[in-house]
Amino acid sequence: MMKIYGNPMSTCTRKVLMTLAETNTPFEMTVVDFSKGEHKQEPHLRRQPFGRVPSLDDDGFEMFESRAMARYLNEKAGGKLAPSDAKGRAKMEQWISIETSEFSANAMKFVAEYVFKRPQEPAVLEAAGKALVTTCSVMEAQLTKTPFLAGPDFTLADVGFMPYLDYAMATPAKDIFAKFPHVMSWWNKISERPTWRKATGKV
Repeated sequence: MMKIYGNPMSTCTRKVLMTLAETNTPFEMTVVDFSKGEHKQEPHLRRQPFGRVPSLDDDGFEMFESRAMARYLNEKAGGKLAPSDAKGRAKMEQWISIETSEFSANAMKFVAEYVFKRPQEPAVLEAAGKALVTTCSVMEAQLTKTPFLAGPDFTLADVGFMPYLDYAMATPAKDIFAKFPHVMSWWNKISERPTWRKATGKV
């Protein structure tokens, strides 16, 4: 059976848990305890040499990095979370890149300050806020045309944004998102998926 080593509070672990839920993939979860520093110790460092979570063991096939893991899990389960055509997949990859490069780090500045209580310099939060406005503007333009980021269907592109948005909605970044009605409508829709509620322990 698929084995996942991670922490249910981790954004990257939640990406993988959401993919597992969406693809109805059975798995066993081993919690890596941050409070004990287990992510920076053996045996976890053999599974994830950068000391982060999650990692995966699929009957001896081992890997780490959540976005790569999500792609693997989806493809193994038949690919329902990726478009079947080259152009559609390219659009999905474009949005995964936007999440990676433009969204997540900026959202996490607010999460660090207001959720995890790791103080950020005011200038850092200001810059992160401006960057989120830019990214949300691009997202808004897309979501006026399609119900999901990569087109008509829910894909790994949407999955990638979800953990960061979920935490950031509990911070003042919510006021930024609220300025973009299509982004908010999209978030309200995807955050109510039963799979997301399962992945985040809300059921």
